[in-house]
Amino acid sequence: MSATRYRARAQALSAIVTQTSDPSVADTPPALHTERPERLMVIVAHPDDADFGPAGTIAGWVRDGSVAHLVCCTSGDAGSDDPRTDPLVLARLRESEQRAAAAHIGYEGVTFLHRPDGALANDLALREQLVRSLRTFKPDAVAAMDPTVIIHAEGHIQHTDHRAAAMAAVDAVYPAARNAMAFPQLMIDEGLDPHSVRRLYLFFTDHPNAWVDISSTLETKIAALREHVSQVREPDALEERIRSWATEEAGRFGVGAVESFRVVDIG
Repeated sequence: MSATRYRARAQALSAIVTQTSDPSVADTPPALHTERPERLMVIVAHPDDADFGPAGTIAGWVRDGSVAHLVCCTSGDAGSDDPRTDPLVLARLRESEQRAAAAHIGYEGVTFLHRPDGALANDLALREQLVRSLRTFKPDAVAAMDPTVIIHAEGHIQHTDHRAAAMAAVDAVYPAARNAMAFPQLMIDEGLDPHSVRRLYLFFTDHPNAWVDISSTLETKIAALREHVSQVREPDALEERIRSWATEEAGRFGVGAVESFRVVDIG
């Protein structure tokens, strides 16, 4: 996970609240987002993506009564610098790390779809798996990365798996999950009726329109990230960076830390 992704979010926030010819408006920060979904599904490509992403927000929502479920499209079996690594052994390790991290956040469960790491595709097979998960869990809202971001504002290229998982999540939410004719066997054979998700929370976006106060859950987010031992080489340095980025982005709101989202109401 690159530092540029967080700096890009901070730059986008700064641009949105300062690009105006009216100084009085420029000095007025947008309001913090205080709405909370009762049921939320987080869909990501790899173990650790959600913990680098909206973990502080999810932890706060769960603490306040939300029920959240995490779906990882892959098990991170290509997440090693050593080409001799056994991908099955690595996948088991990373799934274990993600479950430990999820316990910090308070997810009611974690689902791994076991798609190929590094070769994730937004195909019908993945979409069917996601629609099955959506119709089973029936979330009010879904959180995923922003699929429109290919190159972040600072020039960082969004990982191909991130883009595929994000687009698959959006496509599964609308129209597939609510469409009876999409994967009809899910209704006929499995009794999974169509379900309509009403809101998307897109993170790692260059166009945020909502910010959530995570001052009380930032340490929980850091604790979750520390569980990803196979991926975090310098946990102390990472903790310092996460805290610094969250604090920098929160400055205009007068709170200790925030996470930002592009919120899309589907209707």
